[in-house]
Amino acid sequence: MGATNNIWTAMEANHAKQSHNGNSTFDDHSILHSNLSVDTALPFPLMVPRVMFVYFPRLSKYDQLKRQEIRICVGFTLMTFCSVLYFFCSALCKDLFRKWAKLNDSCFSVDTVSGGITNLLLKVSVKEENGEYVSVTVRLYGPNTEYVINRERELQAIKYLSAAGFGAKLLGVFGNGMVQSFINARTLTPADMRKPKLVSEIAKQLRRFHQVEIPGSKEPQLWVDIFKFFEKASTLQFEDTDKQRTYETISFKEVHKEVTELKELTTLLNSPVVFAHNDLLSGNLMHNDEQEKLYLIDFEYGSYNYRGFDIGNHFNEYAGYDCDYSLYPSKDEQYHFFRHYLEPEKPCEVSEKDLEALYVETNTFMLASHLYWALWALIQARMSPIDFDYLGYFFLRYNEYKKQKRMCFSLAKSHISGSGKA
Repeated sequence: MGATNNIWTAMEANHAKQSHNGNSTFDDHSILHSNLSVDTALPFPLMVPRVMFVYFPRLSKYDQLKRQEIRICVGFTLMTFCSVLYFFCSALCKDLFRKWAKLNDSCFSVDTVSGGITNLLLKVSVKEENGEYVSVTVRLYGPNTEYVINRERELQAIKYLSAAGFGAKLLGVFGNGMVQSFINARTLTPADMRKPKLVSEIAKQLRRFHQVEIPGSKEPQLWVDIFKFFEKASTLQFEDTDKQRTYETISFKEVHKEVTELKELTTLLNSPVVFAHNDLLSGNLMHNDEQEKLYLIDFEYGSYNYRGFDIGNHFNEYAGYDCDYSLYPSKDEQYHFFRHYLEPEKPCEVSEKDLEALYVETNTFMLASHLYWALWALIQARMSPIDFDYLGYFFLRYNEYKKQKRMCFSLAKSHISGSGKA
């Protein structure tokens, strides 16, 4: 599909969600709009004199952005990757914020915070007329991410999550991204996530996150999304013959059977439906070491979903950038998390019965996490311009699912029947 077709922009998402009386569900007076946009995927023959570029270097879902010198086009002038980011961000901030409109370009500086498959995060520092510095965050959506991310749903949720104290405040939107307040904190590493003190804080924050009420349908989206991914992933065609040959080794009949079987099993667990983050990897956790404050960020995949999926998916992220699933948390490590999630003020008072039930719930939905990201990877393999082995990532996640299936199914069935303990 062409990169210019059927793109759901931030502007469209902000205006599309209307109530029956014609009023926007967003506070249009507090969220600023800019018509500027950055095209991240157009081939060179389609370049026209406006801000556009192909920027994503070699990134995986977990990699930090590498500052490579990428040749890109602003109008018809070739520039470096860093130069075009500076050019666009300064123009965007001047367009959005009136008090900065007449500032000289030298008053703006741009630094990369992080980058990945679905967005690029930039820190824009501005020297105001009084000499003081103010920083904001510019998020650029990655190319073709509308195939796997509901931007309308994300924008709706951000307002309420921000009001509850999560993430950065939404300041404005533009053609394919948003501007938010800057969070002064460092991004966690996978190793950080298993430190007991941080584990307890993540658990407490996630419990509070799960208590936020977001207007709209509260139907869990896990299986809706997985079957939607399956429908797209099972009908792909690759121009690369080697990729097509590898793709054809996948038995989608088997994958469908596995998805259906797991869905039926998880239904018996009665996992609570909460507003879930759904992508709580280390890169979406930030910590201010001086203030000892933890931040949950990036709600692109956020939706109402099963509690067990959100926790199980988080535990899978202990595997880190190298996807080493031998690092999956032990039962004792999980119980430490569960105690602070279930009873933040009195973690030692959580009953063995409640710990066991959440252990079973989490480790059954952990399997769904593997299926979700496996199917997601197949769509990325076809749609993403990023040079990354998405097909290999599908097999990595799907094989891990099959490796863990027998133990997790046995655990769940034993708990459901009441004939055994976790």
